[in-house]
Amino acid sequence: MNDIDYQQVIKWILIVLAAGFIGHFGKSFAVYLIATARKKQNLADEERSEAFVKQPGETTSSATSETAETRARAEKKALKALVKLKKKEK
Repeated sequence: MNDIDYQQVIKWILIVLAAGFIGHFGKSFAVYLIATARKKQNLADEERSEAFVKQPGETTSSATSETAETRARAEKKALKALVKLKKKEK
């Protein structure tokens, strides 16, 4: 039992500690990279959503034309409904 090589034991202890150190900080670095990527993605998503949301008092030509189109469609549907009702009455 006296044939234990202390240098070999110390070497393996240092190898295990180094592997643990690398694993721990590698995982922390990966979590950091993922969090950074998510923040960038969330910022990009917020910018896209803000581009589509019309601010009060702010008009854009596309937003105005869309509302004009929807109004025109609604008026057209209402007129069609009136024409159908008049045809049914006759």
